[in-house]
Amino acid sequence: MPSRSDDPVAAALRQAAALIAQDIRGLAAANPMVVIDGGSGAGKTSLAELLARNWPLVGRVQVIALDSLYPGWDGLESGVERAVDGILRPHGRGLLGSWRRWDWEQNTEAESHAVDPSLGVIVEGSGILRPPTADLADVRIWVEAGEESRKARALARDGDTYRPHWERWAAQERQHLLQHHPRELATRIVTVP
Repeated sequence: MPSRSDDPVAAALRQAAALIAQDIRGLAAANPMVVIDGGSGAGKTSLAELLARNWPLVGRVQVIALDSLYPGWDGLESGVERAVDGILRPHGRGLLGSWRRWDWEQNTEAESHAVDPSLGVIVEGSGILRPPTADLADVRIWVEAGEESRKARALARDGDTYRPHWERWAAQERQHLLQHHPRELATRIVTVP
């Protein structure tokens, strides 16, 4: 079995995190806003976690996964709207933001979480990079990966929970690509095998 250091996906994400850290250090901001978009299974969450572990600025960073905001399997657009209204806009104005976690099992909103405007924030999830968020985010990442490899990783991660919803979710992602052209809005494109 190959070691983690031989894993081409892990290597691509480590290299990307190092480059994004350089981008962040180059900003004149103590509390940058980073958005990470890409299709399901592309590596967004892993990249966000790597970047958070190696955050290049003093202080901690807040990491928010849109998987916690999407209101169900048909909620890509609604989840992004919730992130824009509760997280990105307030943070961009230096105001305290907040968001409510979506409880997938109960199919309802759950507890609230505050977003400190004095700290950096990483928001990762399918659909997050679009013109309104591009205007608010300091660093905009598009994670590019082929559909076959993304699907294999996503289903390996979430298995039978996700399998019946893959096409339903993929259709929303395709609509996002056609409508918002996120790749063109990115300040950095990350290619994952």
